[in-house]
Amino acid sequence: MDRRQLADFLRSRRERIDPADVGLPAGTRRRTPGLRREEVAQLAYISTEYYTRLEQARGPHPSREVLAQIARALRLSDPERDHLHHLAGTPPAPRPGPSREVRQSMVDLLHRLPQAAAFVISATHEVIAWNDLAAALMEDFSALPRRDRNLIRRAFLSPDHDGRPLYGISDADEFAASAANDLRAAAARYPDDPEVTGLVEELLAGSEEFARLWAEHCVIAPPTLRKTFDHPLVGPVTVNCDVLDITDLDQRVVIYTATPGSRSEEALRLLSVVGTQRLDVPG
Repeated sequence: MDRRQLADFLRSRRERIDPADVGLPAGTRRRTPGLRREEVAQLAYISTEYYTRLEQARGPHPSREVLAQIARALRLSDPERDHLHHLAGTPPAPRPGPSREVRQSMVDLLHRLPQAAAFVISATHEVIAWNDLAAALMEDFSALPRRDRNLIRRAFLSPDHDGRPLYGISDADEFAASAANDLRAAAARYPDDPEVTGLVEELLAGSEEFARLWAEHCVIAPPTLRKTFDHPLVGPVTVNCDVLDITDLDQRVVIYTATPGSRSEEALRLLSVVGTQRLDVPG
C-alpha cells in the first residue's frame, strides 16, 4: 500500500468534482475546489475520520468494498478505479461483464464514415452500434432482438436458411475459429458473468463445430484483412477489414471499405442508397 500516492490521488480526484455534479449546493464558503472530505465520506458511506486519514497518508488498509464505494463517490473511470486499487495494495476485482455502453464519440465516428460499413462489437461479438451502410451490407440490427445481434451465436446456431454461412461471407471457417478464440479469452476475463458463461454453454450444446474449436484451447487468431459478402441485392462485395481496439471498454470498431474504383465500391455506393431507403420504410 502506497499511502502517500494514495492520499495524493484521492485529493486530486476529490478536487476536480463540482459539487453540482453530485447534487450538492456549491455554497459560498468553499476554500478549495471540488468536494469537501466530509462530502466524499458521505457519498461513500464511510466516516469522515476514516476518509480524512486516507487523505493524510495515515489510514488503515482499505477493504475492496470501501475502495469500490470511494470509486463510486469520486466518479472514477475504470482505469482510475484500477489505479486506486493498485495504490491501496488490493488488486481490482474482475469486471462483472463486458461493457455494452458505447461512447457517443464512437457513435458519431460511425456516422462520419458514410462510405464504410462500420460497427462496434462487445467482447462477446455482440453488435452494439452500427451505421446505415453496415446495416445495409449485413442486416438491419435495429430490427433484431438483442440476443440475435450476437455474431458468434448467429454464426454457429443460426446460419442462413439455405445453408450458407451468415451473410454469405467467404471466410466463414476463419471467422468461426477466430470467434471461438475471442470468446474463450472473454470467458477468462469475465468468469463470473452469467451472460458469458451462458453463451458458452449454449454454443457447446448446440454446435458440434463450436465444441470442436473450443476444445482446441486457442486464444490467438490471425487478423482478417479481406473478405467477401454474398449480398442478395448487389451480389459479391469484397471489402478490406480494419479493426480498432477500444481497450478501456474491451470493445472493437470493425470497418469495412472497398478498394477505390472497384466493382465492390460501386456496390457499397448502391447499398448506401438502397439500404437507407429500405431502413426508412415504416414497418
